[in-house]
Amino acid sequence: METTLSAKDLQQRILSSEQKLPGHIAIIMDGNGRWARKRGLPRTFGHKAGVSAVKKIVRVSGDLGIKYLTLFTFSSENWNRPRYEVSALMKLLYEATRDELDELHENNVKFITSGNIEKFPRQQHDILMEAIDKTRNNTGLVLNLALNYGGRDEILAAVRRIAEEVDQGKLRKEDINEELFSSYLFHPEIPDPDLLIRTSGEMRISNFLLWQTSYTELYITSTMWPDFSEEDYYNAILEYQSRERRFGSVSSDME
Repeated sequence: METTLSAKDLQQRILSSEQKLPGHIAIIMDGNGRWARKRGLPRTFGHKAGVSAVKKIVRVSGDLGIKYLTLFTFSSENWNRPRYEVSALMKLLYEATRDELDELHENNVKFITSGNIEKFPRQQHDILMEAIDKTRNNTGLVLNLALNYGGRDEILAAVRRIAEEVDQGKLRKEDINEELFSSYLFHPEIPDPDLLIRTSGEMRISNFLLWQTSYTELYITSTMWPDFSEEDYYNAILEYQSRERRFGSVSSDME
């Protein structure tokens, strides 16, 4: 459903549509390394360029009235990358969080994280905790960075907590259902994503929000993350608005 309309026209089309906005958008921000390689640059340059795209999409999400935005920022598997790249990513995480914190707060953005940030170096851990604390009472866009995150890790952590409470007699096995299980995930207060966007054309979930994306609408674009524009974002949302979400039921025109 991609169009050549301007960003302003696309935004107006979204806001004037009778179809709902996605309440929660999740993004797998892929293609930073390839973007840099195509330009003969080190992979770290791609990650720096990707930060600019993050700033843009966060701002646009707030302008549209999106309530939740989850960005797959650093996976639990990313520790396996070359040491210099991990070090550069940690430095970039610190600098971006430090530099953008005041603006996020001024724009009423609530900053949270998903994943085990206790493994991060002290400097990165402390700036993330500062951002969480400073913005905890904000009521606008909830910006959720998935950091040292893996979907299987999240599910296993929930299973362990439930098993402990069953052993302690706090829960009965008969009480375990989808609703209860969801309440043991990292952020049970956040609804499942309505729309999952993946850039750079890869056709996989990559261990991201495995439980939460059971009925999420998928939007795959070949655009690499540093090149992902406002127009690209608007087109993804327009595509979402054009779909009929059935959640396993039969389409109304097939009844």
